[in-house]
Amino acid sequence: MRKAYGGAYIVMDSRSIGCDLSLAWPTNEIAVMGAEAAVNVVHRKELAASADPDELRATLMARYSDELVHPYYAAERGLVDDVIDPAQTLSAVLRGLAMLRDKRRHAPARKHGNVPL
Repeated sequence: MRKAYGGAYIVMDSRSIGCDLSLAWPTNEIAVMGAEAAVNVVHRKELAASADPDELRATLMARYSDELVHPYYAAERGLVDDVIDPAQTLSAVLRGLAMLRDKRRHAPARKHGNVPL
């Protein structure tokens, strides 16, 4: 996927819900929210007080995107296992599947059974 913001990232097989392997391309955008929404929320007072809010918004959005909305930031924090070249996608997926070939998921023990009535 190209963009993964907030809840969309979490529910689309993120590490936090138990995915085994998470790969990203260098062009992916992974963040809590998009640059425009984040700037409008975090810097609303500065924007309201600015003589030229559009220019300030553009500057803040560029800084937010450069610093936070890229897969390397997510990889540094363990949200993504690796940032791969798009041309290497097939081989990376095949390596991941080979790594998980023998994985077995055991069902948790039942906490309560059905009592005969």
